[in-house]
Amino acid sequence: MSISNMTVFMPSVLTLIGIPGLESVQCWIGIPFCAMYLTALIGNSMLLITIVSERSFHEPMYIFLGMLGVTDIALATTIMPKMLGILWFHVPEINFDSCLLQMFLIHTFQGIESGILLSMALDRYVAICYPLRHSAIFTYQLVAQIGAMVTLRAVILVAPSLVLIRCRFQFYHTTIISHCYCEHMAVVKLAAENVRVNKIYGLFVAFAVAGFDLIFITLSYIQIFITVFRLPQKEARWKAFNTCIAHICVFLQFYLLAFFSFFTHRFGAHVPPYIHILFSSLYLLVPPFLNPLVYGAKTKLIRIHVVKIFFS
Repeated sequence: MSISNMTVFMPSVLTLIGIPGLESVQCWIGIPFCAMYLTALIGNSMLLITIVSERSFHEPMYIFLGMLGVTDIALATTIMPKMLGILWFHVPEINFDSCLLQMFLIHTFQGIESGILLSMALDRYVAICYPLRHSAIFTYQLVAQIGAMVTLRAVILVAPSLVLIRCRFQFYHTTIISHCYCEHMAVVKLAAENVRVNKIYGLFVAFAVAGFDLIFITLSYIQIFITVFRLPQKEARWKAFNTCIAHICVFLQFYLLAFFSFFTHRFGAHVPPYIHILFSSLYLLVPPFLNPLVYGAKTKLIRIHVVKIFFS
Protein backbone atom coordinates (compact mmCIF):
# COMPACT_ATOMS: atom_id res chain seq x y z
CA MET A 1 0.00 0.00 0.00
CA SER A 2 1.48 3.35 -0.96
CA ILE A 3 1.72 5.92 1.86
CA SER A 4 2.80 8.76 -0.40
CA ASN A 5 4.29 9.44 -3.76
CA MET A 6 7.74 8.99 -2.24
CA THR A 7 7.45 5.88 -0.06
CA VAL A 8 5.98 2.38 -0.19
CA PHE A 9 4.77 0.57 2.91
CA MET A 10 6.07 -3.00 3.35
CA PRO A 11 6.31 -4.01 -0.32
CA SER A 12 5.48 -7.64 -1.07
CA VAL A 13 7.46 -7.74 -4.32
CA LEU A 14 10.84 -6.24 -5.24
CA THR A 15 12.38 -5.80 -8.68
CA LEU A 16 15.96 -6.75 -9.49
CA ILE A 17 17.03 -4.86 -12.61
CA GLY A 18 20.21 -6.85 -13.22
CA ILE A 19 23.28 -4.89 -14.29
CA PRO A 20 22.37 -1.21 -14.83
CA GLY A 21 24.20 0.30 -17.76
CA LEU A 22 24.70 -3.06 -19.46
CA GLU A 23 21.07 -3.98 -20.15
CA SER A 24 21.71 -4.44 -23.87
CA VAL A 25 24.39 -7.10 -23.30
CA GLN A 26 23.01 -8.80 -20.20
CA CYS A 27 22.07 -11.92 -22.13
CA TRP A 28 25.70 -12.31 -23.27
CA ILE A 29 27.05 -11.72 -19.76
CA GLY A 30 24.84 -14.57 -18.59
CA ILE A 31 26.75 -17.05 -20.80
CA PRO A 32 30.12 -16.95 -18.93
CA PHE A 33 28.26 -16.75 -15.62
CA CYS A 34 26.33 -19.90 -16.51
CA ALA A 35 29.53 -21.64 -17.70
CA MET A 36 31.23 -20.81 -14.39
CA TYR A 37 28.22 -22.12 -12.46
CA LEU A 38 28.10 -25.41 -14.37
CA THR A 39 31.86 -25.85 -13.95
CA ALA A 40 31.48 -25.19 -10.21
CA LEU A 41 28.69 -27.77 -9.94
CA ILE A 42 30.54 -30.45 -11.89
CA GLY A 43 33.97 -29.79 -10.36
CA ASN A 44 32.80 -29.68 -6.75
CA SER A 45 30.55 -32.70 -7.27
CA MET A 46 33.52 -34.67 -8.61
CA LEU A 47 35.57 -33.64 -5.60
CA LEU A 48 32.82 -34.77 -3.23
CA ILE A 49 32.37 -38.10 -5.01
CA THR A 50 36.13 -38.69 -4.89
CA ILE A 51 36.43 -37.80 -1.20
CA VAL A 52 33.42 -39.90 -0.16
CA SER A 53 34.28 -42.98 -2.25
CA GLU A 54 38.03 -43.18 -1.47
CA ARG A 55 38.88 -44.18 2.10
CA SER A 56 42.36 -42.66 1.90
CA PHE A 57 40.69 -39.24 1.66
CA HIS A 58 38.87 -39.65 4.97
CA GLU A 59 41.34 -37.30 6.65
CA PRO A 60 40.78 -33.79 8.11
CA MET A 61 42.33 -31.96 5.15
CA TYR A 62 40.05 -33.68 2.63
CA ILE A 63 36.99 -33.57 4.91
CA PHE A 64 37.40 -29.79 5.14
CA LEU A 65 37.79 -29.73 1.35
CA GLY A 66 34.51 -31.65 1.06
CA MET A 67 32.82 -29.11 3.36
CA LEU A 68 34.18 -26.34 1.14
CA GLY A 69 32.77 -28.08 -1.95
CA VAL A 70 29.30 -28.38 -0.41
CA THR A 71 29.38 -24.71 0.61
CA ASP A 72 30.51 -23.64 -2.87
CA ILE A 73 27.68 -25.57 -4.55
CA ALA A 74 25.13 -24.09 -2.15
CA LEU A 75 26.48 -20.54 -2.53
CA ALA A 76 26.50 -20.62 -6.34
CA THR A 77 23.04 -22.23 -6.47
CA THR A 78 21.64 -19.55 -4.16
CA ILE A 79 22.24 -16.79 -6.72
CA MET A 80 22.49 -18.31 -10.20
CA PRO A 81 18.93 -19.49 -11.00
CA LYS A 82 17.44 -16.07 -10.23
CA MET A 83 20.35 -14.25 -11.85
CA LEU A 84 19.91 -16.19 -15.09
CA GLY A 85 16.17 -15.56 -14.89
CA ILE A 86 16.93 -11.82 -14.91
CA LEU A 87 19.71 -11.84 -17.51
CA TRP A 88 18.17 -14.32 -19.97
CA PHE A 89 14.41 -14.47 -19.40
CA HIS A 90 13.67 -10.93 -18.11
CA VAL A 91 11.96 -12.12 -14.92
CA PRO A 92 13.08 -9.43 -12.43
CA GLU A 93 10.38 -9.74 -9.75
CA ILE A 94 11.17 -11.45 -6.47
CA ASN A 95 9.03 -11.86 -3.37
CA PHE A 96 10.25 -9.67 -0.50
CA ASP A 97 10.65 -12.61 1.88
CA SER A 98 12.40 -14.63 -0.83
CA CYS A 99 14.79 -11.73 -1.32
CA LEU A 100 15.58 -11.66 2.40
CA LEU A 101 16.07 -15.44 2.38
CA GLN A 102 18.47 -15.18 -0.56
CA MET A 103 20.38 -12.40 1.21
CA PHE A 104 20.57 -14.50 4.39
CA LEU A 105 21.81 -17.61 2.55
CA ILE A 106 24.41 -15.70 0.51
CA HIS A 107 26.04 -14.06 3.52
CA THR A 108 25.71 -17.18 5.68
CA PHE A 109 27.47 -19.35 3.09
CA GLN A 110 30.15 -16.68 2.69
CA GLY A 111 30.74 -16.77 6.44
CA ILE A 112 30.82 -20.58 6.44
CA GLU A 113 33.35 -20.62 3.58
CA SER A 114 35.60 -18.16 5.40
CA GLY A 115 35.43 -20.30 8.53
CA ILE A 116 36.28 -23.47 6.59
CA LEU A 117 39.30 -21.74 5.03
CA LEU A 118 40.48 -20.80 8.53
CA SER A 119 39.99 -24.41 9.66
CA MET A 120 42.03 -25.65 6.69
CA ALA A 121 44.84 -23.23 7.55
CA LEU A 122 44.89 -24.40 11.18
CA ASP A 123 44.89 -28.03 10.01
CA ARG A 124 47.97 -27.37 7.83
CA TYR A 125 49.60 -25.46 10.70
CA VAL A 126 49.28 -28.42 13.07
CA ALA A 127 50.22 -30.96 10.36
CA ILE A 128 53.46 -29.14 9.49
CA CYS A 129 54.49 -27.59 12.81
CA TYR A 130 53.37 -30.48 15.07
CA PRO A 131 53.19 -33.53 12.74
CA LEU A 132 53.38 -36.13 15.54
CA ARG A 133 50.39 -34.61 17.34
CA HIS A 134 48.21 -33.92 14.28
CA SER A 135 46.17 -37.12 14.38
CA ALA A 136 45.62 -36.75 18.13
CA ILE A 137 44.49 -33.11 17.81
CA PHE A 138 42.42 -33.19 14.61
CA THR A 139 40.13 -36.11 15.38
CA TYR A 140 36.90 -36.78 13.48
CA GLN A 141 35.00 -35.47 16.50
CA LEU A 142 36.91 -32.18 16.44
CA VAL A 143 36.40 -31.81 12.68
CA ALA A 144 32.63 -32.30 13.13
CA GLN A 145 32.57 -29.79 15.99
CA ILE A 146 34.49 -27.25 13.89
CA GLY A 147 32.01 -27.67 11.04
CA ALA A 148 29.08 -27.14 13.42
CA MET A 149 30.71 -24.11 15.07
CA VAL A 150 31.57 -22.49 11.73
CA THR A 151 27.98 -22.89 10.54
CA LEU A 152 26.50 -21.69 13.83
CA ARG A 153 28.80 -18.63 13.91
CA ALA A 154 27.72 -17.58 10.40
CA VAL A 155 24.01 -18.03 11.18
CA ILE A 156 24.22 -16.13 14.48
CA LEU A 157 26.09 -13.19 12.95
CA VAL A 158 23.98 -12.87 9.79
CA ALA A 159 20.49 -13.46 11.28
CA PRO A 160 20.23 -10.14 13.20
CA SER A 161 20.62 -8.11 9.98
CA LEU A 162 17.70 -10.07 8.52
CA VAL A 163 15.59 -9.38 11.63
CA LEU A 164 16.50 -5.67 11.56
CA ILE A 165 15.37 -5.33 7.94
CA ARG A 166 12.17 -7.36 8.40
CA CYS A 167 11.02 -5.80 11.67
CA ARG A 168 12.48 -2.30 11.70
CA PHE A 169 12.12 -1.12 8.10
CA GLN A 170 8.54 -0.46 7.02
CA PHE A 171 8.80 2.36 4.49
CA TYR A 172 10.84 2.15 1.31
CA HIS A 173 11.90 4.82 -1.18
CA THR A 174 11.58 2.33 -4.03
CA THR A 175 11.05 -1.36 -4.70
CA ILE A 176 13.71 -1.46 -7.43
CA ILE A 177 17.08 -3.03 -6.52
CA SER A 178 19.94 -2.02 -8.80
CA HIS A 179 21.55 -5.42 -8.61
CA CYS A 180 21.19 -8.95 -9.99
CA TYR A 181 20.80 -10.57 -6.57
CA CYS A 182 19.67 -9.50 -3.10
CA GLU A 183 22.85 -8.12 -1.58
CA HIS A 184 22.67 -6.69 1.96
CA MET A 185 23.64 -3.08 1.26
CA ALA A 186 21.53 -2.95 -1.92
CA VAL A 187 18.45 -3.97 0.08
CA VAL A 188 19.21 -1.65 3.03
CA LYS A 189 19.52 1.37 0.72
CA LEU A 190 15.88 0.93 -0.33
CA ALA A 191 14.62 1.81 3.14
CA ALA A 192 13.24 5.26 3.88
CA GLU A 193 14.04 4.98 7.60
CA ASN A 194 17.43 5.59 9.17
CA VAL A 195 19.59 2.68 8.02
CA ARG A 196 22.74 3.65 9.93
CA VAL A 197 22.42 0.85 12.48
CA ASN A 198 22.01 -1.80 9.78
CA LYS A 199 24.96 -0.44 7.79
CA ILE A 200 27.17 -0.43 10.87
CA TYR A 201 26.09 -3.97 11.74
CA GLY A 202 26.86 -5.08 8.17
CA LEU A 203 30.39 -3.67 8.51
CA PHE A 204 30.77 -5.35 11.88
CA VAL A 205 29.78 -8.75 10.47
CA ALA A 206 32.14 -8.36 7.49
CA PHE A 207 35.14 -7.58 9.67
CA ALA A 208 34.14 -9.98 12.47
CA VAL A 209 34.13 -12.87 10.00
CA ALA A 210 36.53 -12.10 7.13
CA GLY A 211 38.86 -9.86 9.14
CA PHE A 212 39.14 -12.24 12.09
CA ASP A 213 39.65 -15.29 9.86
CA LEU A 214 42.19 -13.58 7.61
CA ILE A 215 44.31 -12.48 10.58
CA PHE A 216 44.56 -16.02 11.95
CA ILE A 217 45.10 -17.54 8.50
CA THR A 218 47.99 -15.11 7.96
CA LEU A 219 49.51 -15.89 11.37
CA SER A 220 49.18 -19.63 10.69
CA TYR A 221 51.01 -19.40 7.39
CA ILE A 222 53.74 -17.16 8.79
CA GLN A 223 54.45 -19.87 11.37
CA ILE A 224 54.21 -22.57 8.67
CA PHE A 225 56.77 -20.77 6.48
CA ILE A 226 59.13 -20.31 9.45
CA THR A 227 58.88 -24.04 10.24
CA VAL A 228 59.30 -25.10 6.60
CA PHE A 229 62.42 -23.00 6.02
CA ARG A 230 64.01 -24.46 9.15
CA LEU A 231 63.76 -28.00 7.77
CA PRO A 232 67.30 -29.32 7.06
CA GLN A 233 66.59 -31.05 3.75
CA LYS A 234 65.61 -29.16 0.61
CA GLU A 235 63.28 -31.96 -0.55
CA ALA A 236 61.48 -31.96 2.78
CA ARG A 237 61.05 -28.17 2.58
CA TRP A 238 59.60 -28.36 -0.92
CA LYS A 239 57.27 -31.25 -0.03
CA ALA A 240 55.92 -29.40 3.00
CA PHE A 241 55.50 -26.16 1.07
CA ASN A 242 53.90 -27.95 -1.90
CA THR A 243 51.08 -29.26 0.30
CA CYS A 244 50.12 -25.65 1.06
CA ILE A 245 50.24 -24.16 -2.45
CA ALA A 246 46.65 -25.06 -3.35
CA HIS A 247 45.40 -23.70 -0.01
CA ILE A 248 47.30 -20.44 -0.47
CA CYS A 249 45.84 -19.97 -3.97
CA VAL A 250 42.31 -20.53 -2.64
CA PHE A 251 42.82 -18.16 0.30
CA LEU A 252 44.21 -15.42 -1.92
CA GLN A 253 41.48 -15.54 -4.57
CA PHE A 254 38.71 -15.62 -1.92
CA TYR A 255 39.95 -12.78 0.28
CA LEU A 256 41.36 -10.57 -2.48
CA LEU A 257 38.04 -10.67 -4.33
CA ALA A 258 36.15 -10.18 -1.05
CA PHE A 259 38.03 -7.08 0.05
CA PHE A 260 38.20 -5.61 -3.45
CA SER A 261 34.43 -5.98 -3.83
CA PHE A 262 33.85 -4.66 -0.30
CA PHE A 263 35.97 -1.51 -0.63
CA THR A 264 34.86 -0.80 -4.19
CA HIS A 265 31.21 -1.03 -3.15
CA ARG A 266 31.56 1.23 -0.10
CA PHE A 267 34.26 3.71 -1.07
CA GLY A 268 34.27 3.72 -4.88
CA ALA A 269 31.71 6.49 -5.25
CA HIS A 270 32.97 7.39 -8.74
CA VAL A 271 33.12 3.79 -9.99
CA PRO A 272 30.24 2.97 -12.40
CA PRO A 273 27.51 0.81 -10.78
CA TYR A 274 27.97 -2.01 -13.26
CA ILE A 275 31.58 -2.39 -12.08
CA HIS A 276 30.37 -2.82 -8.50
CA ILE A 277 27.79 -5.39 -9.55
CA LEU A 278 30.08 -7.36 -11.85
CA PHE A 279 32.79 -7.66 -9.20
CA SER A 280 30.36 -8.55 -6.42
CA SER A 281 28.87 -11.25 -8.70
CA LEU A 282 32.32 -12.57 -9.60
CA TYR A 283 33.20 -12.62 -5.91
CA LEU A 284 30.39 -15.15 -5.37
CA LEU A 285 31.03 -17.20 -8.53
CA VAL A 286 34.82 -17.30 -8.91
CA PRO A 287 35.65 -19.22 -5.67
CA PRO A 288 33.18 -22.09 -6.39
CA PHE A 289 34.44 -22.11 -9.99
CA LEU A 290 38.18 -22.06 -9.20
CA ASN A 291 38.40 -24.12 -6.01
CA PRO A 292 37.93 -27.58 -7.59
CA LEU A 293 40.22 -26.61 -10.49
CA VAL A 294 42.97 -25.44 -8.13
CA TYR A 295 42.78 -28.53 -5.91
CA GLY A 296 42.48 -30.82 -8.92
CA ALA A 297 45.55 -29.27 -10.53
CA LYS A 298 47.74 -29.04 -7.42
CA THR A 299 46.78 -32.26 -5.59
CA LYS A 300 48.17 -35.34 -7.32
CA LEU A 301 46.07 -37.87 -5.38
CA ILE A 302 42.85 -36.10 -6.34
CA ARG A 303 43.87 -36.04 -10.02
CA ILE A 304 44.65 -39.76 -9.97
CA HIS A 305 41.32 -40.75 -8.40
CA VAL A 306 39.28 -38.45 -10.64
CA VAL A 307 40.91 -40.10 -13.67
CA LYS A 308 40.06 -43.52 -12.19
CA ILE A 309 36.40 -42.51 -11.86
CA PHE A 310 36.23 -41.59 -15.56
CA PHE A 311 38.34 -44.37 -17.08
CA SER A 312 38.06 -47.35 -14.73
